[in-house]
Amino acid sequence: MFGATGQTGQHFTSLALQGGHRVRVLARTPSKLNSDSPNLEIHQGTITDPLDLDRLVDGVDAVVSMLGDAQLQRTSKINAAFIEKLVPAMRRNGVARFLYQAGGLSAPPGRRLTPALWAIRNTVARSYNGQHEDNEAVMRYLTDDAMDIEWMVHRAGIGSNGPSKGVLERSNRKVSIATFADCASYSYRLLSDQTAIHTCDPSTYRK
Repeated sequence: MFGATGQTGQHFTSLALQGGHRVRVLARTPSKLNSDSPNLEIHQGTITDPLDLDRLVDGVDAVVSMLGDAQLQRTSKINAAFIEKLVPAMRRNGVARFLYQAGGLSAPPGRRLTPALWAIRNTVARSYNGQHEDNEAVMRYLTDDAMDIEWMVHRAGIGSNGPSKGVLERSNRKVSIATFADCASYSYRLLSDQTAIHTCDPSTYRK
């Protein structure tokens, strides 16, 4: 698990532990992980450090990335650079399943954002454009160079903390602004959804 100390990542990690899974995480600040579960294995570091990726992915069933650093991503595609190293390590260790969380304002390969989403991205959310461009680079890499991996991208409409607003489901076009917990719950279910393999879809609240 990469990004386990983030707002959505913390919820996802808790769900995985509650589900009886063993979870291995890379964390810059391990103290942010409020868990003493014996099933939680913590490695301190960041994706910009020299990492032994083979050691990190050895023996795992799936890899999850909920990374985001708005400041660094303004000038560098750090996620894309990391994923291009991570996927070969997964191949070497026989790990097929990969979930990547992007933002709902990141356009998937070969598709354009709806006019409404394009307007939001280029006005009130323009300070996050570096993150969206990084996410788009990741999706292009997965589509062009990693079709042998069972990857899936959740283009999440991440909003804020708070109580659940309902159940998210996959959508072709609609993006709901969701709570961190609801995004994590959806991604947790998505990870085992065979129909989601090689998709870059957003999520919307079930009516």
